[in-house]
Amino acid sequence: MADTVTAPSRRREATRQRLLDAAAQVFAEVGLDAASVEAICDRAGFTRGAFYSNFETKDELFLELAGNVARARVEAVRERVDGLQRGGAFDEAPADALAIIQQVLDVSADDRLGVLLGSEIRIHALRSPALAVAYLAQEDEMRRSVAHIIDDIGRAKVLRFRLPSDQAARLMLTVWEDSAVRATMAGLDHEEMRLRTNEELARVAQLIIEVPES
Repeated sequence: MADTVTAPSRRREATRQRLLDAAAQVFAEVGLDAASVEAICDRAGFTRGAFYSNFETKDELFLELAGNVARARVEAVRERVDGLQRGGAFDEAPADALAIIQQVLDVSADDRLGVLLGSEIRIHALRSPALAVAYLAQEDEMRRSVAHIIDDIGRAKVLRFRLPSDQAARLMLTVWEDSAVRATMAGLDHEEMRLRTNEELARVAQLIIEVPES
């Protein structure tokens, strides 16, 4: 019985993911406004019925796509923090406290598609109250996730933040986003974007992080 229930669920999830992947490709080629439902379905190999059984609107699909990009970014930082903890990096305060934060932040930055998705979704959210509610909820989820990571680092007693974790998270996300957008406008490749973003975040870290007193 369980297998009977699980199989349709897996097929539905696979269909949904194919639609998201196809939407990302079409968006990269023509932009959000020109990326029609028909073009997305054609690229995924599905009918409009398949689309509307998974998403009510194109905006809903792109909001989820942008959210996936954002969550992957936070998860990369989370995995880096967990790895540093397992490796004993937080066992004692380093001579240069920024060495820790540099290791935490040295993860892949958004690629060009991720930046374009976020920017397009933000523009549409400014024009649509319904989309704005969903967008702000997603932003709040992101901020809470980063604040939780900051709290974990603080509990290790290696670094101390001069701001409450929620405020520090908001500041670092704003800088991360601005740096990625500017790097994309400058035509930097993925590796250059990663370096630029990490450099900008390191500068912010110098302002909001201090080494706890022994």
